Amino acid sequence: MTANMGTFDRTVRIILALVFIAAIILGWVSGVVALVAGALAAIFIVTSLVRVCPLYLPFGLRTNRKS
Repeated sequence: MTANMGTFDRTVRIILALVFIAAIILGWVSGVVALVAGALAAIFIVTSLVRVCPLYLPFGLRTNRKS
């Protein structure tokens, strides 16, 4: 797959993932909300590391500057 995420998009996802993880660790969320937050954090981290967002692919979206 071709990278379709730019630096800003990746940075925002990593920051959100860290906030979600902190909320879980600090006990601000629990139960189902914590599970969803943890799943989203994992997805955000993985997509940021591989620079590919599967949801962007069907719509042809790209947030990176390279063509």
